[in-house]
Amino acid sequence: MYKTLIRPILFLFDPESVHHFSFWAIKWFSRMGLGPLFRKIFELKDPRLEREVFGVKFKNPVGLAAGFDKNAQLFNEFSDFGFGFVEIGTLTPKPQPGNPKKRLFRLRKDSAIINRMGFNNHGVFEAVELLKKKHRVIVGGNIGKNKVTPNDQAVKDYLICFEALFEHVDYFVVNVSSPNTPGLRELQDKEPLTQLLKKLKRQNAKQAKKANKKEKPILLKIAPDLSNDQLLDIIAIVKATEIDGVIATNTTISREGLKSDLIVSEEQGGLSGKPLAKRSTEVIRFLSEKSNKAFPIIGVGGIHSPEDALEKLDAGADLVQLYTGFIYEGPGLIKKINKAILDRTS
Repeated sequence: MYKTLIRPILFLFDPESVHHFSFWAIKWFSRMGLGPLFRKIFELKDPRLEREVFGVKFKNPVGLAAGFDKNAQLFNEFSDFGFGFVEIGTLTPKPQPGNPKKRLFRLRKDSAIINRMGFNNHGVFEAVELLKKKHRVIVGGNIGKNKVTPNDQAVKDYLICFEALFEHVDYFVVNVSSPNTPGLRELQDKEPLTQLLKKLKRQNAKQAKKANKKEKPILLKIAPDLSNDQLLDIIAIVKATEIDGVIATNTTISREGLKSDLIVSEEQGGLSGKPLAKRSTEVIRFLSEKSNKAFPIIGVGGIHSPEDALEKLDAGADLVQLYTGFIYEGPGLIKKINKAILDRTS
């Protein structure tokens, strides 16, 4: 029904406008008490789907990637579609509008999206207020820096977000890999990244002690455009800083092999969707094999079918996340992936 009726209508309109309309509709359906109906249709419960990764117990291994619920507005409502976890953000200390519109583009022939949103969000402190309500799902907090913050002061932004979110999320993701904030990817270089992660680890220990709680898992989200030498650096950094895992991968700046019109495909920004599937899986496999499975990996990029998800799990991912596949394939994809995972265990 989604692909034959709902998607064709939604795709008639501007992608960002559709995103806001979808949020309004989901919120309205929830207020009408339709959450239990959605859970009955889309959720698949089975203890064999449960995963414990970096000390957190997930009801299933399929999550919603960051960038969708940037401001922590609908994390509970998204759990009604069967997600095992929802990652909010990317959040920055101060609210920011992001890049000028138009900044979101569909590449229908490629089942892909180009975005140059630029960390548009309402700021971490507004998100904290929304996160104070009871969680029905595991929530990850994806954090970044404000556009106006120079790289030599970026650590302060990450620490502000970390401190604000500590009591309200189950794990953290350090985003230094978005291509849409000028200079951000420079923070992936070995020295600045090591220093950033070490300072976050110290802050983690400090806040855990103060709250008399366990430290929160810290993950690093990396770009698919890193070379093998850079990926080896990532492995070394994870070991040196003792962070808890990696998310592979963010969007790509590559435009190789696209079928869509040149005018659209040459838009600046990060590309997500099917064209990213192969490269993200390659990165997962490389990290897993070269590190000898030394740390957990969340696989994301181009998952549009159960087979895509299984491929990433086989490559070494412990969990997977959806974004563009959720838009193109609809909420039924989550249940299909979980069913395929169960079919393997039977």
